[in-house]
Amino acid sequence: QVQLVESGGGLVQPGGSLGLSCAGSGRTFSTSIMGWFRQTPGKEREFVAAIGWNSGRTYYADSVKARFTISRDRVKNTVALQMNSLKPEDTAVYYCAAQRYGTNLAAPSREYNYWGQGTQVTVSS
Repeated sequence: QVQLVESGGGLVQPGGSLGLSCAGSGRTFSTSIMGWFRQTPGKEREFVAAIGWNSGRTYYADSVKARFTISRDRVKNTVALQMNSLKPEDTAVYYCAAQRYGTNLAAPSREYNYWGQGTQVTVSS
């Protein structure tokens, strides 16, 4: 069984920065792609960014491109999301997720096999 645990959420002012981290664990931890999604009340979970675990290739939603950066550490089994120039519309619960065997960086949430519990990010003055 794979466990994903996010950390780093909080309150930040518009224009500020915040970093999220997700640690993967489990005896059989193995992933092909890790991603970040976000969700606000009453809306579907929205793709934010993904990274190929071996290749390091990245893919971003248009709404966060050039502001957010996803990275991974294969030794520590962690994936990070650095968020800059934050806007109030970035407010959401952010979820870390992992695909076990997939190859599509643009895959929707249903293609992900494992999910973290989520961490709240609030952008407000």
